[in-house]
Amino acid sequence: MSDLGRILIGIGLLLVVCGVLILLLGKTGLPLGRLPGDLTWRGKHTTVYFPLGTSILISAVLSLIFWVLSRWRK
Repeated sequence: MSDLGRILIGIGLLLVVCGVLILLLGKTGLPLGRLPGDLTWRGKHTTVYFPLGTSILISAVLSLIFWVLSRWRK
């Protein structure tokens, strides 16, 4: 059971770090969430938002980071 507790604490700390990074990136003026390819549909009482361009950019950056880390560990 103590292993599960450590895993949950680690996940919680990771979420806090991600939240702080998102807040800091929001203050830098980067247009994440407003990139070309981000889809927004506004209806009468609903809004549907799908950040396709932002998702692709984040995926490419994370893939590059993990590729570099895997090369560095060898």
